[in-house]
Amino acid sequence: MMDNGNVITQIFLPLSLAFIMFSVGLELAVDDFKRVAVRPRDFAVGAISQMIILPLVAFGLLSIWSIEPALSVGVMIIAACPGGVTSNLITYLARGDTALSVSLTAIISLLAVATLPLIAGFSIVHFMDAASAPEISIGKMVLGVFAITTVPVIIGMAVKRIAPVFAAKFKNPARIIASVLLVVIIAGAILADRNNFVEYFKQAGPVTLTLNLVMMALAMSLAKMMGLGTPQKTAITLECGLQNGTLAIFVAATLIGSQTMMVPGAIYSLLMFPTAIAFLFMVVRKNPGQELAN
Repeated sequence: MMDNGNVITQIFLPLSLAFIMFSVGLELAVDDFKRVAVRPRDFAVGAISQMIILPLVAFGLLSIWSIEPALSVGVMIIAACPGGVTSNLITYLARGDTALSVSLTAIISLLAVATLPLIAGFSIVHFMDAASAPEISIGKMVLGVFAITTVPVIIGMAVKRIAPVFAAKFKNPARIIASVLLVVIIAGAILADRNNFVEYFKQAGPVTLTLNLVMMALAMSLAKMMGLGTPQKTAITLECGLQNGTLAIFVAATLIGSQTMMVPGAIYSLLMFPTAIAFLFMVVRKNPGQELAN
């Protein structure tokens, strides 16, 4: 019989993440993939920022920041994750390019099937010694991430195509449900290791906050340097600041089996919302006449 911890990590967490990714699929259409070909510069800047620069920044910070090895792996896992579903909502509220945000979330989620397990595996080997490192199977991680991210996105897209009226009506409630599930999962991650959480927060809190702020600034600067418009800069900045904390916690807790590694994902998820909300107000105040982007 499963104990409460196993029920959460083996059943509730995967099902919640699957629903969150299904909600992403409800907002995605084939035209969003065509957009990548039509406006490749917008997507390329966002993808490079998130898939290459973000993990490199995290690795650089961890090279000079002394924290527990398992926490370092957890930071690298959250840095390797795609944007979260809330990035699409906050991009919309910030009058950013919502279509670009959704495209980045979905496509990078698909690519993360390969990149996330590789970065997680490398991080375990690099930061941990043989005695403390957990045994992992990259193949198992790839299959796990594929089953819990790619498949639900495809199902969501299929539902949107087959039942567009239902998808349109359910899209906003799905966002709310996904956000509630994220809060529940973060709370569960904190409670699961509550005896050590304060100490872990002291170690991982500063580095995750620094990662968040530095990455948002770099993404904004790169988008500006490449001559992107304000809606596109907004979308890319938020996409690089709001990571899929649920996926990070799932990989650490369910696929790797480490409560310690999932803590940075929970901490980052707590800290990313205040910075994103502050950015939202800054953008809206700076561009009060700009219309909401679809």
